[in-house]
This record gives sequence, structure tokens and C-alpha cells, in this order.
Amino acid sequence: MRLDRGERGSVTLWILGLGVMMLFLGGIAVDLWRAFGERRALAAAVDAAAVAGASGIDTDYFRATNQLRLDPGLAHELARQSLGSQPLLRPVLEWRVDATPAEVTVSATSEVRFTLLAILAREEPFLVRVRATAEPRRST
Repeated sequence: MRLDRGERGSVTLWILGLGVMMLFLGGIAVDLWRAFGERRALAAAVDAAAVAGASGIDTDYFRATNQLRLDPGLAHELARQSLGSQPLLRPVLEWRVDATPAEVTVSATSEVRFTLLAILAREEPFLVRVRATAEPRRST
């Protein structure tokens, strides 16, 4: 069977195209799952910090009124200590703790740098932001 001269090299172009496509799909698989893992770890740390902050009960107010209320300074400090002691995949770029007598809110931002997708896409990192809120509750 003879091939026409115009069809030479067409398989090479197909293989090159498939190679680039596989690199892109591999980049999505690797980098996307890294970002999901980073978000999950950061969310767990922020949730734990919010719960720790919600344990900062104003004990004097509770003894006087038998009602739960947070001591905002204590709640802030407990949440900050908890977030600082969490083993994270990446360092936290910025974090914030807002405490009121009713609740404590912790938010944090981290970044994930692309590996394979950096070849095909932009060089900017992917920002991961999470937030958790907790309030004091009586144990039953």
C-alpha cells in the first residue's frame, strides 16, 4: 500500500497534540488535587481555631448570670494559639480572628503554586481562603 506524499508526518502531529493534551490533563489532576488538599488542611485548622476560641467563656459573667458569653480577648488569644499550633501544608499568608461576646470568627488565606499547569498557564499562585464561625454552647 502506498501513501500519498501529502500524508507524511500526520501521525507525528497527532502524537504531539495528544502529548500536550495529556500534559494539560495531568497538570489539572496534580495541581487541582493539591489545591483541594491545601483547602481541606486549612479549613480543618481554621475550624479547630474557631472552636478553641469559642471555649473562651467569660467565667465571671457566667457565675453571675448563668448565661454563656465569650470574653473577646480570651477567645481571640485561644483562637490565635490554636491556629499557630496547627501543622499546615503551607504557611498561612494572612489570618484574622474577630471575637464578640456572641461568637468568634476565624479566617485564613494560603496559596498553592502550580507545578505542571505553570508550564501551560499563568505563573500566579492559587489563593485558598477559608472562614469558620463558632459560638459557645452548653454541654449536655
